[in-house]
Amino acid sequence: LRKRNFQSGKKGGTGFPEAFPCLFQALHQLYYDPNIENKNLAQKWLMQAQVSPQAWHFSWLLLNMDKVPEIQYFGASALHIKISRYWNDIPADQYESLKSQLFTQITRFAGGSKIVLTRLCVALASLALSMMPEAWPCAVADMVRMFQAEDSNVDGRARCLALLELLTVLPEEFQTSRLPQYRKGQVRSVLAQECGSVFPLLEQLLQQQDSPGFIKQKVLKCFSSWVQLEIPLMDCENLIQAAFTSLQDPELFDTAVEAVVNAISQPDAQRYVNTLLKLIPPVLGLQEQLRQAVQSGDMETSHGICRIAVALGENHSRALLDQVEHWQSFLALVNMIMFCTGIPGHYPVNETTSSLTLTFWYTLQDDILSFEPDKQAVYQQVYRPVYFQLVDVLLHKAQFPSDEEYGFWSSDEKEQFRIYRVDISDTLMYVYEMLGAELLSSLYDKLGRLLTNTEQPSTWQHTEALLYGFQSIAETIDVNYSDVVPGLIGLIPRISISNVQLADTVMFTIGALSEWLADHPVMINNVLPLVLQALGNPELSISSVSTLKKICRECKYDLPPYAANIVAVSQVRTSQCMWLMQALGFLLSALQVEEILKNLHSLITPYIQQLEKLADETPNPSNKLAIIHILGLLSNLFTTLDISHHDDDHESNEVKKLPVQQGPNPVVVVLQQVFQLIQKVLSKWLNDAQVVESVCAIFEKSVKTLLDDFAPMVPQLCEMLGQMYSTIPQASAIDLTRQLVHIFAHEPAHFPPIKALFLLVTSVTLTLFQQGPRDHPDIVDSFMQLLAQALKRKPDLFLCSNLDVKAVFQCGVLSLKFPEAPTVKASCGFFTELLPRCGEIAPVGQVVHENGKVLLQAVLEGVGGQASRSLMDHFAEILFALNKHCFSYLSVWIKEAMQQESFPSARVSPEQKETFSQQILSRERVNKRRVKEMVKEFTLLCRGLHGTEYTADY
Repeated sequence: LRKRNFQSGKKGGTGFPEAFPCLFQALHQLYYDPNIENKNLAQKWLMQAQVSPQAWHFSWLLLNMDKVPEIQYFGASALHIKISRYWNDIPADQYESLKSQLFTQITRFAGGSKIVLTRLCVALASLALSMMPEAWPCAVADMVRMFQAEDSNVDGRARCLALLELLTVLPEEFQTSRLPQYRKGQVRSVLAQECGSVFPLLEQLLQQQDSPGFIKQKVLKCFSSWVQLEIPLMDCENLIQAAFTSLQDPELFDTAVEAVVNAISQPDAQRYVNTLLKLIPPVLGLQEQLRQAVQSGDMETSHGICRIAVALGENHSRALLDQVEHWQSFLALVNMIMFCTGIPGHYPVNETTSSLTLTFWYTLQDDILSFEPDKQAVYQQVYRPVYFQLVDVLLHKAQFPSDEEYGFWSSDEKEQFRIYRVDISDTLMYVYEMLGAELLSSLYDKLGRLLTNTEQPSTWQHTEALLYGFQSIAETIDVNYSDVVPGLIGLIPRISISNVQLADTVMFTIGALSEWLADHPVMINNVLPLVLQALGNPELSISSVSTLKKICRECKYDLPPYAANIVAVSQVRTSQCMWLMQALGFLLSALQVEEILKNLHSLITPYIQQLEKLADETPNPSNKLAIIHILGLLSNLFTTLDISHHDDDHESNEVKKLPVQQGPNPVVVVLQQVFQLIQKVLSKWLNDAQVVESVCAIFEKSVKTLLDDFAPMVPQLCEMLGQMYSTIPQASAIDLTRQLVHIFAHEPAHFPPIKALFLLVTSVTLTLFQQGPRDHPDIVDSFMQLLAQALKRKPDLFLCSNLDVKAVFQCGVLSLKFPEAPTVKASCGFFTELLPRCGEIAPVGQVVHENGKVLLQAVLEGVGGQASRSLMDHFAEILFALNKHCFSYLSVWIKEAMQQESFPSARVSPEQKETFSQQILSRERVNKRRVKEMVKEFTLLCRGLHGTEYTADY
């Protein structure tokens, strides 16, 4: 770089003047052109200009005072980019002149445009970070001295603001700088030492009576920025106290809160316990201001004070708990946070503060429970009552507002309240670890008193909140041994349900107790009628169906006496009908085959009749939705209807298990009965992917649930799938074929139909490839997965004389070049299954040896930049398999491939290609992890990304 490029522009830059008019034109387009395409083009060109060598020249010219602020801002930004990203381009003998120029420009803009001043300060900050400590040992002290020097041209207050801006952005620029790690530690330590030049100035400005508010605000922001450099807390003491004083000034309040919170929250602060203890009294001193803010509805002030209390408590609870002699002052802080948790009003409409405190209670509990037993017992004595109080406070905060008030809430406010209640639920579940069974007893006693007190009728909100507390704990904690659950089950029917929210919570509470009901079946009758009654209410569809599903899953062996009633009630129309069908599947699984068939008949006959009617109609959008709906109901029913009890927990249900039933499986019986009807539906809807998918889903769910019991259906299903796929190929048909191959291909009795279907699907798909497969990435994806599954489960399929292995191989290579990542991933999966079969399956070995170079070429193209970087591990798997099973061939192929010019990328040199080839063929080839690392490294070189910021998380 030439010396003149770093000067203020008087000498002109090499080769740039011709482009200068373009620069102004591009800036005008960026800021003023209404056309978004023109803006984008201008932005792209300007970004290139900013990183060009000429930027050193034009950036100074753009800072001329006759330019508008937007243009000046671009010039200042270009300077920052050049200094921060291209520091190594600057000759060392230019540092001083660059520094001097920046000081001059900052002084000029001290009373000018704020956005330009800030960018210039950021540029100087970046320069300082790159120079310190060697080239600029006392950078911060120099900055302070430079701006404190008298300068008749610039107003003193403007100079002060410019200095504060520079001191504020310096730590911020450090946090985002790209300094190497070793330099970052070195510079952080220098900055921490230099705070001695900054803090006295900040203290002086805060204490001066005549300092205007905007100066004090800037001082607090500057302090807030510096404390994040892990400066010892005791060095910040005076400024923290000054920030506490500033909390009384409404104009400074928000900035002072930020400063105090940042100072208290720095991780290193816990080392300075004496300073932390000194901070408790000023925090407690804010309680009166907090109460007044709450009374007057000043949410901003109460929010800010709560943030300070929580920052001290949450970040340093362990350190403060350790100071046993100060336990009362810390308890006072805990009680202050309790006040913030229970702040009056409904979240998020009347207050937004209480949610800030919830994490504190987790932290405090963890710290108490981490002490050794003796010390823990002492703290439990002090804090158990606090946590019982917390439960009362949280349940009060979880209460719904009055129906009238809730009606005025927006949908967004209702959603925020729902999330807030989930957070409270999580906290209650966590608190159970501290309070144990006594917590459940306490909730039960309160609920009992509430429901039996006839003199003082309670609000539904109070009842709902107590039940919600029970539900929160029972959902995640094993309450099977609790002695209060029988009483709770007895109380539930006494609840007067007059409201949807209460009814929902009653339902979810019963659902949370379903495992307990399975161990105490005599109590099922207490709550099941409530659930069945709720099924008829559309507003309770989610909670009632969810609860019924849980009961049917957990208690199915105890439900036969209620089965007929449940099936009858379940005929209701509900938005959750799919879930309801799953519930009924669980229920029917425990009945005798005759009973199952009888109930199935009453349950699905209306749907079958409707489907028969729809099958006769001319296809149109409305009957399509009805068909898909009915097929979906059957799929969900067959997902859980399993008389062989594959999914049962053997230990818990061993005693209750019914004997394995003889005879045909009820699901198979039903499927055989409706098979012709399904074929009739298909004949009219074969070219509709959604209907075909719904049909396949019925059989796929049934196969997954029934496994070997599905066997009687295999021949006719294979025949139907073959007809479907031959007529119009669709991915869902291949996916179902893959399921059949997975479960039945290894069984001699079912091999012939499976083999015939596999060969037919392969033949049709190969024809599709000849016609052009680009429009069918989903089919190609599913086909590759089918081939991989066949190689896993039944490699013999590749020995069939009428399977064109070479064509299949070529299809796989072609699929590797698809732009869709899932398709490429599936293709890689196929090859990682195929290559290990080279030795045992002669046709596979022959094809790989003759065509393997083409495969390697495709893999290297992908690695070279044709494929997404997220796929590199999958390509590495193919290279690993080639290495392991075709090493002698690979060593020749890779040498030939790499000799091609600009292959696999023009960005890699012949030396880099040679290095990669040697690595792949080295002894490390047997280490899959290393092969993956080699491929990742090489792909970055091929893409020109090696050593850039983009590779940090790769």
